[in-house]
Amino acid sequence: MNTTRRDFLKTSALTAAALATPSFLSAASASRVIGANDEIRVAVVGFNGRGGDHIGGVRSLRKKGEKVRIVALCDVDSEVLAKGVASFEKEGNPVTGYRDLRKLLENQEIDAISIASPNHWHALGAIWAVQAGKDVYLEKPVSHNVFEGRKIVEAARKYGRIVQTGTQSRSSFAIKEAVAWVRAGNLGKIKVARGLCYKPRNSIGKVTAPTAIPAHIDYDLWCGPAPKVPLMRTRLHYDWHWVWDTGCGDLGNQGIHQMDIARWFLGETALSPRVFSVGGRLGYVDDGETPNTQFVYHDYAAAPLIFEVRGLPEKKGAPQMDKYRGGSVAVIIECENGHVLVPNYSSAIAVDLAGNELKQWSGAKDHYENFYGAVRTRKVTDLTADILEGHLSSALCHTGNVSLRLGQKLAPEAIKDRLKSDPAANATFERMAAHLEANAVDLTATPLTFGEYLEMNPKKEKFTNHRKANDLLTREYRKPFVVPNKV
Repeated sequence: MNTTRRDFLKTSALTAAALATPSFLSAASASRVIGANDEIRVAVVGFNGRGGDHIGGVRSLRKKGEKVRIVALCDVDSEVLAKGVASFEKEGNPVTGYRDLRKLLENQEIDAISIASPNHWHALGAIWAVQAGKDVYLEKPVSHNVFEGRKIVEAARKYGRIVQTGTQSRSSFAIKEAVAWVRAGNLGKIKVARGLCYKPRNSIGKVTAPTAIPAHIDYDLWCGPAPKVPLMRTRLHYDWHWVWDTGCGDLGNQGIHQMDIARWFLGETALSPRVFSVGGRLGYVDDGETPNTQFVYHDYAAAPLIFEVRGLPEKKGAPQMDKYRGGSVAVIIECENGHVLVPNYSSAIAVDLAGNELKQWSGAKDHYENFYGAVRTRKVTDLTADILEGHLSSALCHTGNVSLRLGQKLAPEAIKDRLKSDPAANATFERMAAHLEANAVDLTATPLTFGEYLEMNPKKEKFTNHRKANDLLTREYRKPFVVPNKV
């Protein structure tokens, strides 16, 4: 591919200048009042991956007799779009296909938008939809940075829209009961709320020149708020998770679920006053930027929230991942008299200090059904995962990543020295170091990064001790795809 970075940037600027202000922004006042017996008309945005589950969720509700129907699909990949439209036609439920979300939002026959586009599009897509009078089901993380998440909350409240976060564990009555049981003191005080994301992540490969964008993908629309630069990785789809311009690493991809559960147990309703992170991308050299090995320490007053990411296996060449207290992608609430393991999105197990099982919980309701039910009642309080909860948990991922991105590489002995006053952090690092040694990673040759210690004013959601860290709470947006300061 002979296109240069300069060519890409020039094309981006010309395209942005030619685009007019979206015409849907005046449509909010025309949003339809949905009655108890009215059909809710839904559009799914981005369905090459997680959006397929959004489609399946609506189809499942229809089979149960719920009056909800998909009437439109939107994807910047014309091949994906055509295939999706054809599947609905085949089942006798024709839908309208759109490549540009702005055109879709002009359709006042659409009541709700279900968004599963890449992370860098989540906030702007949700804000535009809310401004156009639509309710929104929004995939996790709800934002690409802290600023964006708060703006979605402000927009949802200003325009009176129902906005649900796709953290389906919030619809688990089992986990809700376990949270109440722990908060009631049945295991004593919480010592550490620990989230785990031990999930296999292989190398995405290494390119030496830009990869050509397929003709069936509108790359300008795909980039949206992110910089429009040559594609420096083999695959456009999915591997955007591992690049800072578009993704948030596994902390924001998978870990947001467990981060949310851990915060739920602590009962925290604001960002942490202090945060730091340790990590790196180790074990291979590829075009990914985000860490495959990381821990984040949120220093809440009652107890720390520690989150661990591991993308490498239990040991080099092994097929299985590490486990900690029985969990790999899980939450462990470590208390004075035992712990609670949350191994999935719908169950929990309480264990005493001797390892005896004390109590089990199991069961969950349909998260999509919860959203569409609230669309009818118009009550934010009916949502199990209101956008505010999604913003806070997503932001905990973002602030951890901000710390790491501002850090410096240190030898293991230097990291241990910095952590020696905190037994929980030190033990977490020692387990991380042992895990990397089992994967033949030499931390002297390829050291970990020790992130900046960041202090925050949780009410203002601003760091108080680091100007550059505040710069990373937002981003420079590519016009006209700008998340507005005032919604």
